[in-house]
Amino acid sequence: MTSAHHLRLIDGMRTRDFPTERIWSGSGVSGPGYHTVSLHGDAGQGDDEAARLDHRAQCLAEHDALLMLLTGRWGEPQWISPWSAQQRMIAGEEIPEPWREAVVRCEVLQLWRIEDRWIAMGLCTEEEGPGCELCVLVTDVDPP
Repeated sequence: MTSAHHLRLIDGMRTRDFPTERIWSGSGVSGPGYHTVSLHGDAGQGDDEAARLDHRAQCLAEHDALLMLLTGRWGEPQWISPWSAQQRMIAGEEIPEPWREAVVRCEVLQLWRIEDRWIAMGLCTEEEGPGCELCVLVTDVDPP
C-alpha cells in the first residue's frame, strides 16, 4: 500500500460512524467508539530470513513516512509508551477498547486529537525476530 492509500483509509476511518457492536472489517476491527486497521502486518512472511528482514525494513519505512505525513497534516503527535497502562492492567484495572489491544500489542503510540476523535498510530515489533506491524486506530474513547 502507498502512503496516499494509507491517508485515504485514515480519513475514511475519521469520518465513518462507529458500529454499535464489535465487527471484523477485513483488515481491522470496529466497535462502539472505535475503528482499527493493520496497515502493514506480519502475515505470510514464512521462514525465509531475508524476506522477514525485508518485511521489517519496509514496515519501519512505512511507519516513518506516514508519521512524517501525519505530523505535517496535524502537527507533532503526543508520544506515549503503553508501559504504564500495561502495569495498570496487570494490577487489575480495566482498560477500554480499543486501547486495551493497542497497549498490549504496541511498544509506542503516536496520538493526535482531531476534533472529537483520537487518531493513534502504533508500531508493533517482536523483540526476538524481525516481525513488524503498523496499526492505526480512530476512537472517541480517551486514552488510558
